[in-house]
Amino acid sequence: MAELITIDDPDDPRLRDYTRLTDVELRRRREPAEGLFIAEGEKVIRRARHAGYQMRSMLLSAKWVDTMRDVIDEVPAPVYAVSPDVAEQVTGYHVHRGALASMERKPLPDAADVLAEARRIVVMEAVNDHTNIGAVFRSAAALGMDAVLLSPDCADPLYRRSVKVSMGAVFSVPYARLEQWPRDLETVREGGFRLLALTPDAKAEDIDVVAPHRMERVALMLGAEGEGLSTRALVAADQWVRIPMAHGVDSLNVGAAAAVAFYAVTAGRPVA
Repeated sequence: MAELITIDDPDDPRLRDYTRLTDVELRRRREPAEGLFIAEGEKVIRRARHAGYQMRSMLLSAKWVDTMRDVIDEVPAPVYAVSPDVAEQVTGYHVHRGALASMERKPLPDAADVLAEARRIVVMEAVNDHTNIGAVFRSAAALGMDAVLLSPDCADPLYRRSVKVSMGAVFSVPYARLEQWPRDLETVREGGFRLLALTPDAKAEDIDVVAPHRMERVALMLGAEGEGLSTRALVAADQWVRIPMAHGVDSLNVGAAAAVAFYAVTAGRPVA
């Protein structure tokens, strides 16, 4: 059973995991280095625990203690009860959901291990917006993609904003980083995957004509908002595909495009 501790001082060192959550640059550096991430909200905290992440501590406003009582009773980590004002002073923002948890990161698997059990994967290049990362993971989980591979410069899927937007879907889809970009795409190809680059380029084929759902193994490549896939990534692909559009619209944001493309890739597949 966790120990419930009331804290009134926002400078209490026991609250260090939760300090300056709105300082993106600080948290992007600090959280991976210290092996932690922040889960925000009751559903996300529960999903993180269900996925096997260990809790370091929990920060609750008083009215959330009863809601989270079962979690408090199950975990050995300390639980800090604070007023909304103290929570805001610590984190830097008004914590609307009233519940935060500091969780231990797991070691990332090797890309080869992720590929071994997958047939439908997404490969992201330089998607460095946390909202977009979260949206892509949520769609990947919902539409039955098996895994995600990230280029070295993609944003952290376990950053608080990514986790929140994904509603905890980042815990459901296995992911790994490709260390040598785009050289490691060859490892994906050697695993039997056909590399399909999603691009609005006129030379690309309509994705419904390509019919990726009939392919044995597919790796769908997505680029960053606005810039899309780099020339190097496009050259490394086996085939270029596009989403056919109407009314003169030339592209969708990466989150929306991902959802449409994932459906084309997984159509007819049973979703677990």
